[in-house]
Amino acid sequence: MSDSAILIVGAGAMGGTIGAHLVRSGHDVVFVDRTADHVSRMRRAGLAITGPLAQFTVPAKASTPEELEGRYDRVLLCVKAQDTEAATGMLAAHLAPDGFVVSVQNGLNEYAISARLGAERTVGCFVNFGADYLAPGVIHYAGHGALVVGEINGAVTERVQALHRLFLAFDERARLTDNIWGFLWSKEAYGALLFATALTNESIADCLALPRYQKLFIALAREVMRVAAAKRIRCEAFDGFQPKAFAVDGADEEAVDSLAQLVIHNRRSAKSHSGIWRDLAVRKRRTEVDAQLGVVVQEAKTCGIEMPLTGRLIELIHEIENGVRPQGLASLEALAEVVYQ
Repeated sequence: MSDSAILIVGAGAMGGTIGAHLVRSGHDVVFVDRTADHVSRMRRAGLAITGPLAQFTVPAKASTPEELEGRYDRVLLCVKAQDTEAATGMLAAHLAPDGFVVSVQNGLNEYAISARLGAERTVGCFVNFGADYLAPGVIHYAGHGALVVGEINGAVTERVQALHRLFLAFDERARLTDNIWGFLWSKEAYGALLFATALTNESIADCLALPRYQKLFIALAREVMRVAAAKRIRCEAFDGFQPKAFAVDGADEEAVDSLAQLVIHNRRSAKSHSGIWRDLAVRKRRTEVDAQLGVVVQEAKTCGIEMPLTGRLIELIHEIENGVRPQGLASLEALAEVVYQ
């Protein structure tokens, strides 16, 4: 018999924020996280949400993966993209026969989840709200952003409608779509911009607002959008990102306007820097660059498309990860050389 609780795998920025709101709304939630002190703190003192949008603490049922018991119908997978394979492997023993996994992550992880667990057990989700893990038991919820859920085959099923209603307990603007891939590929293009801003110590908004690099940002987003177009993905707009503007045949003035809208969106958030920047500058750990942009480069190869700008961005992020390159505008300039040479 499966547990009626919602299992959240990864109680960090995304999983912790959504899960705490669900608990506050009366839902039964079980958190699993590999960080032992985070789990211990949640058990002892609950899970605290702080920031300009919410201030509250909820009791938290929490365990490490080794301690997890039971089987679950509904699983929200909220781990870093590079940890998807390991997490889905762990989940195989805890997913009910008719259960499903929702990829509440950055990237195109639905590909990996469906390959491991089956397409019929995989649900897509697009997230763009601002949050950070601050300390054991404490999550900073910093800014609103799009939240969209949909079946990966485009069907509007009873389960995805129920999931949408569940997410409304977190954000009343949560959306249901029959084109989740359109949102996920748009986020990949925007994500490439976020990786570029993380080469520097500028905030997301300040970096995207720099006139010197507008041509670079437009070219970078268009590399990703070219792959999406080759795969016949109908990309969707969100939070100022206008996919039509960044299409290969898009107008530069429209792309500049979209960049300005992204600047406005990011200035509204108390989360000034991306999680990518935080991984590099604060947590001193590997980023999701291979699991996000690397996947797009692989998809491009299958389409016969070259991505020199994205490839160089991946190299530069790795150099920062390996301690051989500092974060700063000089590193963004090194990326710009691909465009301005």
